[in-house]
Amino acid sequence: MKQTCEYLLTKMKNLTSEKRATTNEAILRQHSMDESHHTPSLPDVVVFPETTEEISSILAFANQENIPVVPFGAGSSLEGHSIPLHGGITLSFQRMNAILEVRPDDFLVTLQPGVTTSQLNNALKKYGLFFPVDPGADATLGGMAATNASGTTSVKYGIMRSQVLNLQVVLADGNIIQTGGLAAKSSAGYHLSSLFVGSEGTLGIFSELTLKVYGISETIIAGRAVFPSVKAATQGAIALLGSTPSLARVELVDPASIAQVNLHSETNYPEQPTLFLEFHGNEQGTNQDAHFANELLLTYGCKAIDFERDSAKRAKLWEARHHLAYAFKHGYPTKQMMLTDVCVPRSKLADAVEYAATLIAQSSLNGGVLGHVGDGNFHSIIMFNKKTKEEAQMAHSINDSIVQYALAHGGSCTGEHGIGMGKISFLEQEHHDTLHLMKMIKQQLDPKGILNPGKIFREGLKDSPTI
Repeated sequence: MKQTCEYLLTKMKNLTSEKRATTNEAILRQHSMDESHHTPSLPDVVVFPETTEEISSILAFANQENIPVVPFGAGSSLEGHSIPLHGGITLSFQRMNAILEVRPDDFLVTLQPGVTTSQLNNALKKYGLFFPVDPGADATLGGMAATNASGTTSVKYGIMRSQVLNLQVVLADGNIIQTGGLAAKSSAGYHLSSLFVGSEGTLGIFSELTLKVYGISETIIAGRAVFPSVKAATQGAIALLGSTPSLARVELVDPASIAQVNLHSETNYPEQPTLFLEFHGNEQGTNQDAHFANELLLTYGCKAIDFERDSAKRAKLWEARHHLAYAFKHGYPTKQMMLTDVCVPRSKLADAVEYAATLIAQSSLNGGVLGHVGDGNFHSIIMFNKKTKEEAQMAHSINDSIVQYALAHGGSCTGEHGIGMGKISFLEQEHHDTLHLMKMIKQQLDPKGILNPGKIFREGLKDSPTI
């Protein structure tokens, strides 16, 4: 095996450069895991490509030799997407982080997959533009497209799939394709961009992305509204969706999560179901919508609502939502975090959130529930000791029950985290009648199964590596 790894390292250095392929133990460990609770697995070699042509050469070689290839962005995924289950080559996109072109008149940007959301938005500010998809972590755009990320702003701007106009993709055999173009819309054939978005590195490797961007709103108003119950908060949020056009974010945080935020951030928020809101638009429209929201939410039992217009105060308010996972991690440093992810019809959200919160409360585990109320997507944070069999089984049982509840009520096993290695059985249940079609597409584009094997489907490599 050592001889094989040495040969593979030498080959990768020849295809890139002496300094951009490594078997350094620390770097291998860094690329063996993501932010999930799943067990790490080491790659045989980590490569840092700089061009599409280098990716093409690497994949052509890997395909010939039956060597698995796993893409790695920021490592912020939550279902084990970037864990190299079968070893092989990890492609790390740290050095492919260039913003190639901003077209402000077309509201488009073309960039490499290693660009992060904060990097992109910092670059767009001078044009008066921004990119709206906000998954919470400072993820790479390539990874966000691979998992079809969404986050807090999807209620107004849509999910990642809605933002992608074109992808440059390197296929398993090294061929390079373009899936779309620069036009705002097209009816030309199958919509291949949508096929590749959400494919989690199993159909091809992204080397360039062309994305929609948006004008920065004249006025942004954030708000925090406290309610007597989850049901009241959810019903109020749904009422807002149909009556306040400038509503850009509407997030639910349960009492247990608010309590954890207070400990972590030294805040003093009421430990009750809370909606975090944000309105984007012109001054007159946002002021009018914020006033209307105040009046409307009072009719749903809202106890108190505070609005913030100052950017620093808005950022402080949103820390309670954005830093929630880290508040639990820091609060329970000896435990692992399982972050569940389901999506249900909005009309079922209140009951689903209460069901999840009850499951956690009735267990011996700590955790909380938070949700993108605007689109029915919510998460449960479950803290457990991975080394304790009873706690691990309990955490998985809670997750399974939450997913089964979602599926039974017309929902999905994942709203934004993707399938990865953690939700394969749930995908088989949710899409049992079309799973064979998905596998046919995978077989056509990656017949040897070298691209991120063991993700989305149970199948790994079709054949053993030849070296």
